[in-house]
Amino acid sequence: MTPFLVDSNILLDIFEDDAQWADWSETTLQQYAASHTPTINPVIYAEVSVGFARIEELEAVLSGCGIHLLAIPKEALFLAGKAFLTYRRRGGTKNSLLPDFFIGAHAAVSGLTLMTRDASRYQSYFPGVQLITPTVRLN
Repeated sequence: MTPFLVDSNILLDIFEDDAQWADWSETTLQQYAASHTPTINPVIYAEVSVGFARIEELEAVLSGCGIHLLAIPKEALFLAGKAFLTYRRRGGTKNSLLPDFFIGAHAAVSGLTLMTRDASRYQSYFPGVQLITPTVRLN
């Protein structure tokens, strides 16, 4: 099965039972997980970990959801830095690399579809990445 990357906002919607987004996130994740392998990277893992007291709890939940952890290739790390430079040149105010740059670059370099609710930054800095969002559904 082809892997796809699941952004932290999707997992947090589900884990925190977000009133507005939990249903969409859970339904969409289940739909794509039926024919593709859901994956996260170390950045997403760290973002999601804040909601858990122990690593064993997080590992159990991820395993129960069938989510696999992928390493970020060095080419993606390089691309994340370049995307950050573009962001700064366009007037971005953050002084350190944003998690979205690591996630978007990973998806771009590895040819992964990205499931997210926060499409704007990915569309701006990684326009070649195929997104699954509340307004975009793949077959």
